[in-house]
Amino acid sequence: MPLTNQVILITGAGGGLGSTAALALAKHGAHIILLDKNIAKLEAVYDAILTIKAPEPVIYPFDLAGANENEYQELADKIGEKYGSLQGILHSAVEFSAFSPIATYKTKDWGHTLNVNLNAPFLLCRVLLPVLQKSEHASIVFTSDSSARKAPAYAGAYGVSKIAMEGLANILADEHEAFGKIRVNTLIPGPIDSPLRKRAYPAEDKSKLPSMKSLAPIYLYLFGSESIGITGQAIDARTFYL
Repeated sequence: MPLTNQVILITGAGGGLGSTAALALAKHGAHIILLDKNIAKLEAVYDAILTIKAPEPVIYPFDLAGANENEYQELADKIGEKYGSLQGILHSAVEFSAFSPIATYKTKDWGHTLNVNLNAPFLLCRVLLPVLQKSEHASIVFTSDSSARKAPAYAGAYGVSKIAMEGLANILADEHEAFGKIRVNTLIPGPIDSPLRKRAYPAEDKSKLPSMKSLAPIYLYLFGSESIGITGQAIDARTFYL
């Protein structure tokens, strides 16, 4: 159980990749804080983790887009009070509605996407850095997109948010590299049979894509001791080998 006594917060924990990571990390002993706005999905992941006899997770209903700064700080305070320290954050929550040209993008949709995909990770990192710094080693993992990060036409706010998010990850990694305690990396899942992929490419033959469970070894690597000292990297699942 290499992740025993590790406390890891996962955003979007009710979603496809978030729940996959939660199960994989919990199976190896991690105490998972499941964060999502969808309570029913959180409860399903909670039950699945108990079924495999992993450490009991914590459900934390939270609206990343709608929460204010005080609510973010309250989350950090509660984690600090309950656990004393935090060993990991996985930014897995994502907002994507559809591909759309910039000329027709609605301001409300633009703002909401940036709030979930970029502003929320910034706020979470800012309030949780003091709790992470209490750990001997801690890992922050952002989730990017192999296509959106290239800024193709119609990627819209989703593409912009992924490009900016990778910049945020690189800045954080550079700021904390000298201290050697907090490592910051970006995971690029690549084309994967996930709910997001189904929304983005509904006509695609998903049987030819890797399953979400194929990412489990990468999550274990990024939050395990093997990745200590690895920071500021964009790790592509399609070329990842242990």
